Amino acid sequence: MIFSERIKKEREKRGWSQTDLAEKIHVSRQSVSKWETGKNYPSIEVIIGLSDLFGITIDEMLRSDEELKEKVIRDSKKLAYPKWKAFFDSVFLAGIFLLAAKLFIIGLNYFVGTNINISGGVPKIISNFLPLALMIIGGVSSDQLKNKYIN
Repeated sequence: MIFSERIKKEREKRGWSQTDLAEKIHVSRQSVSKWETGKNYPSIEVIIGLSDLFGITIDEMLRSDEELKEKVIRDSKKLAYPKWKAFFDSVFLAGIFLLAAKLFIIGLNYFVGTNINISGGVPKIISNFLPLALMIIGGVSSDQLKNKYIN
């Protein structure tokens, strides 16, 4: 039995209207109507509430409808995506900031005649390639996350 049929059957078995069910799980009557007609699916939080309310396992509810199961899987992937993407975007921006700071200091040294030492005790290879490495790691990782979780 697909999800829409299951919700309607369980609601009618208890003699509840769509409004009654909506009030019990704190959603609109229109949401319940869309679920019962198969036009939309609830979030995982609402599915858990329905499961508790009807005394049906979540497994029974999800496995009854392939499309709902896929939606829940997609939604769960999206939950993990923003935190890691933000982290790798920050790594990329740190690389840009370090590169811009380095170019600014080089510009000051060349045009103004200051004598600011960029490396400051850090090996020259690290100070030269760290911004580039951060930009590559951050950019590639962010793009891979986008492709993995958004598709």
